Order: sequence, then C-alpha cells, then structure tokens
Amino acid sequence: MAKTGLAQDERFQQHLTGPGHPERPERLEAIANVLAERKLDEACKPIDVSPVDMKAVHRIHRQSYINRFMRACETGQPFIDVPDSAICPETYWIARLAAGTAINAVDAVMAGEIDNAFCPLRPPGHHAEHDRSMGFCMINNIALAARRLIDHHGLTRILILDWDVHHGNGTQHTFEATPQVLFISLHGHPTFVYPGTGYETERGVGEGAGHTLNIPMLPHSNDDDYRRAFDDKVHPEIERYAPQFVLVDAGFDAHRMDPLAPIDLETSSYGWMTDRMVDVAKRHCGGRLVSFLEGGYHLQALADSVALHVERLLDA
Repeated sequence: MAKTGLAQDERFQQHLTGPGHPERPERLEAIANVLAERKLDEACKPIDVSPVDMKAVHRIHRQSYINRFMRACETGQPFIDVPDSAICPETYWIARLAAGTAINAVDAVMAGEIDNAFCPLRPPGHHAEHDRSMGFCMINNIALAARRLIDHHGLTRILILDWDVHHGNGTQHTFEATPQVLFISLHGHPTFVYPGTGYETERGVGEGAGHTLNIPMLPHSNDDDYRRAFDDKVHPEIERYAPQFVLVDAGFDAHRMDPLAPIDLETSSYGWMTDRMVDVAKRHCGGRLVSFLEGGYHLQALADSVALHVERLLDA
C-alpha cells in the first residue's frame, strides 16, 4: 500500500457561493462522508493545511488582480470578475489556504514523506488566469504546485493531466510558452462546453510549442472513447516526455450523472484513469503524483468517484 496524503480541512467549506451555485460546500462534505464510511481517510496521511506565501502566488497571478480579489472579499462583493466566481468575505483567506496546501502536498512528496496525494480543495483553480477569475476559480492551485516543483525543487519536466470536463484554460495559458510543463487536457469539445477554449490546434507557443495537447471530446463521449484517447494520444505524448512529476487536475464532472456537461463517463472510468497515471508515475518518476479536485457537481457521483480515485492511489 502506498503512503497517500489527503488534504482535508473543514475550513474549505467556509467558502460560501450562495443558493443554487453548483460549486458548493456540500461537495466536500459528501466526499468527507464517503471517505470516512470506507475508512479511506484513516488510511491516508494528513497534509498540512496552511496559507500560501503570497510571493508564490505572484509567480502565477498579477499582484493587481490579487489585490482586487482581496478587496472584493473585504467589501462583501458577491463575485469577482464574473458572476460564476461567487465569493464571500472569507474566500480570500480560504483560497490562500488551498494554494498553500497545494504547495505543501508536492513538498511532502518530494521529501519522501508520502508517495502520492489527493487534495480536495476549494475554491478550485484551473480556470483562473494570471489577471482574472473565471469559472468558480480564483487562484490556480495546480499551477502554483508546478511552479514550486520548478523553482524550489529544480525539476524541468512536469506533467499536468487535466481530465475535468471543462478545459483548464488558466493552467494552459500559464505554461504554454515553456517546455518545463507538458499540459494534456481531455475535456468537452469547446464548441459545446465552457469555457470555449482547448481546441486541438492549441499546441503551445514559442519554446513551449508542442508541449500542450488538447483532446476535445464530442458530446456523449463515453468510457470507450476516453480509453482510445488515452491509448492513441495521451500515452504516446507522455512516453516521449518522460515526466519527473505527475500532477492531475481531477475534475469528476465528465460523469454521466453530472449536470454541467454532456459527457458520459462511469464511476469506474475514474478508477482506470487513476491507474494509468499511477503507472506513468511509477515508471518515470518514482511514483510521485499529486491530484487536485476541480469539478464534480452531482454529489453522489462525485463522492463515489473520489473514493475510487483515493482507493487506487492507496493501492499504488
């Protein structure tokens, strides 16, 4: 059994988004309940939850944007930049906790304290651009983790695999000009699904050309379609790159029961996708893998899929 880290903290539920908002505190409550029922939380090692040093955030986001975000929370604004990105007075502090925990998770793996980790953080992060919030996201947690691995740990080949049903535009744009990150995203086709980015022609720019791989999936793509995408596109790209660390943006909203996008994955799909990434991490980088919660809005489907994901991390 692997030493798997888990970043659970009830403070992440204090980010309140208002009635009817899909990215709600109950998501983490549902996850915590299922992990406790199956005793998976007891099998994991807690990850330190602490606020990020803002110098690290400014490596990803403009200070002017972060200042706007802080002021919007302090003054009780209902959202930042777009109505989807709902906030409350506590959101700025909680986003700092999430970002700090993302860094703590990769540090713990690099120190050998744990083999891999799952971080169910709120607010999520992969839509957050360097200068603005988008799609429920304020600070880009996985981007901060990748930057930490490059700047502090000296790694030069980081794999970010994003299987959230929505394209991780913020993460792609953060690293599209560098070969130090290979960004691979499987997501609902941008013609039909938010945020309208992530076409196959987006392959990176400058020195990063060829280090972005977008795999847009047509409506009602299913488990078989995703398996073919992994076999034909994802794995050949990863094998050429030979990553030193694997980061996964683990959205669970491509599930067939999820209300926000027309993709038809099963709960079991998240088991084999986790297995594939665990195998990649074992073969290329000593098992080093950290995953971050992004989407997933049907509470039972989310909780069951996360539980399977954590089980497979432990089985590694």
